[in-house]
Amino acid sequence: MSTDDSLTRAEELLARVEAVRAELEQVSEGEGSPERAIELLGELSELAKAVEEELTRAQREAGTDAQS
Repeated sequence: MSTDDSLTRAEELLARVEAVRAELEQVSEGEGSPERAIELLGELSELAKAVEEELTRAQREAGTDAQS
């Protein structure tokens, strides 16, 4: 996977983070159940890990490209 691919994937994941955050905000305003809030927090955690992995991958690829 190229650096650009990793960065594009990270941007897609960040868009999902924003969508989940918005839903969590609605739940916190009383428009959902506490169970849903817990599910959303778990999803945010997984998305954050995925973003970190993509950014790490992009950084590694950029380092590899710079050495070539």
